[in-house]
Amino acid sequence: MTGVFPGIAGKNPLTRRANPVRYPKEIVLKDGTEVLIRPLASEDELLLRRFYSGISEEDRWFMRFDVRDPVVIRSWVEDQKEVFSMIALCAGDIVAHARLHTHHYGCYQHQGRLRIIVNPGYRHKRLGSWMLLDLIHLAMDKGLREVRADFVVGIEQAAIESAYKLDFFKKALLEDFIMDSQGRLHDLLIMTKQLHKDWGDF
Repeated sequence: MTGVFPGIAGKNPLTRRANPVRYPKEIVLKDGTEVLIRPLASEDELLLRRFYSGISEEDRWFMRFDVRDPVVIRSWVEDQKEVFSMIALCAGDIVAHARLHTHHYGCYQHQGRLRIIVNPGYRHKRLGSWMLLDLIHLAMDKGLREVRADFVVGIEQAAIESAYKLDFFKKALLEDFIMDSQGRLHDLLIMTKQLHKDWGDF
């Protein structure tokens, strides 16, 4: 599958199509594993459901959506107006899923919200960093001015470190804001990154 992500629907004054992100693309991870990154397609629904079935209950607990619900997975597959998804595949299986949530109307239309989930067996191999870079590039291509990512302190430390390396900044720290499945409270770190007009200025 070759192509680019479509632009944000509607008459959004921020939409820009210069230098669109092109897929598929092959990358080599830190350990030498070859992975293919491309946009999520309609035929990937079952693969995506299988991917999330392999994510632990602890990881799923901190997600904003119940990924065990087929309706949620189907909505991500079908909605390409406000949710832009891409996947990483290895040996035909999805090993990571990245999403850019946008708004094509209203006061949040200049912002995007990022979320990346990586299979435990592929963590700490820079796959998440690769996909984070692509989401940033995609957000820039769509004319967004800022992206946001939320992290659970003490649990998503590797992701927090990757975000800092890509010039994300701490926007807010909400103490004792998130509760885990055992009833323990955790801090929520909100990080944002201001986007440049051109990728060359990154």
